[in-house]
Amino acid sequence: MKPWIAYSLLRVGVFAAAFTVLMVANVETWIAAVIAAILGFAVSYVFFGKLRDAVALDLASRRGRPSHDPDRDAEDAAVEHDAETATTTEGAAESSAEAPTDATSAEQSTQHDAR
Repeated sequence: MKPWIAYSLLRVGVFAAAFTVLMVANVETWIAAVIAAILGFAVSYVFFGKLRDAVALDLASRRGRPSHDPDRDAEDAAVEHDAETATTTEGAAESSAEAPTDATSAEQSTQHDAR
């Protein structure tokens, strides 16, 4: 059994046992729940340290897996390509808007001569 399942079941079991005892003792429901939660935290902290460490190691080993993912690399490459294409297109549009074409400059010089 995976350590996090065992740890979770033990914590829920401690909470349920404490809650049941408090409910049998006619303690109000919300107070019984709060006390049972505090007891569950305290008991699991004091007595389930090895199991808690095993859960932490299991989570760390899952997180420690390689972050290199071929799909992620392909997506990143596609986004970078799209960004470069957009930048190139914007730059070409700006330069064509700023620099007059030969036909435009010829038209302007003709208009200037006509004045």
